[in-house]
Amino acid sequence: MQLVTRLYQATSAFPDNEAFGLVSQMRRAAVSVPSNIAEGAGRGSAKEFVRFLLIARGSLSELDTQVRIAENLGFLQDAGPLLDDLEDLQIALSSLIKVQRKRIQS
Repeated sequence: MQLVTRLYQATSAFPDNEAFGLVSQMRRAAVSVPSNIAEGAGRGSAKEFVRFLLIARGSLSELDTQVRIAENLGFLQDAGPLLDDLEDLQIALSSLIKVQRKRIQS
């Protein structure tokens, strides 16, 4: 959820004409991450949890691409901290997926 807050803050400075373009896509992808983790956790089975974790990880990958596009377009002056956060979350999600998959196999 901290990533969502940081991303909202970063995209608030984007040009107004991007409000319904890149800003909207980035915000939806960011919000999708914790939302899918929460939904998967609430499903009650490891298999369902993994499915939603994979969706969250896909949203992170989508957001990574969008952050890089925003940086290339000059909308983000320093995307490094956001990209670092995304990488850390990718690693954490991958680890959690691995643990949950082992739980399924047991």
